[in-house]
Amino acid sequence: MVQPRTATIERKTNETDIHLILSLDGEGASDIATGVGFFDHMLTHIAKHGLFDLTVRASGDLHVDDHHTVEDVGIALGQALAQALGDRAGIARVGSIAVPMDEALVFCAIDISGRGFLACDLAFPTPKLGDFTTELTPEFFRAVATNAGWTLHLRQMAGSNAHHIVEAAFKAFARAAAQAVARDPRVKGVPSTKGIL
Repeated sequence: MVQPRTATIERKTNETDIHLILSLDGEGASDIATGVGFFDHMLTHIAKHGLFDLTVRASGDLHVDDHHTVEDVGIALGQALAQALGDRAGIARVGSIAVPMDEALVFCAIDISGRGFLACDLAFPTPKLGDFTTELTPEFFRAVATNAGWTLHLRQMAGSNAHHIVEAAFKAFARAAAQAVARDPRVKGVPSTKGIL
């Protein structure tokens, strides 16, 4: 019997209180409420385009700004990805895709390497999208990559509209992640010559 790949993360600090539930083998269902509208929209894209079921409830010190909320949700999501994958046996491990959104084109490559790392080359023409600070996009993905133990590259190949650039990045991450976490029946054990990830 195939074990469900799920995780529940509770993260409570003096700045944020986060409850996150993730199922890697879902249908793209989401129930998101972080208090940052545009960020909710982006997390919904991760669920929809990754075919992950994702629930996020976050309350944070938004009277200060959105930084702690966005980063801490990234931490929780990274922890959930690591937990749900378990020993990482039988997975494809690597995924990559270029996703367009109108004039924007963003490439994402992921290696579930056990080594958390982010290389992010995105430019944001505007500092805010609604109540979301655009420069927090790499902060979110850095938190995910570090806590998941993933090597993550995001590269902007085209784009002049900040909304399109950020949305293409989140969609590309979701699609590449779906490839990387996918079960491959040809893979026996952990997909590494080291025997561990």
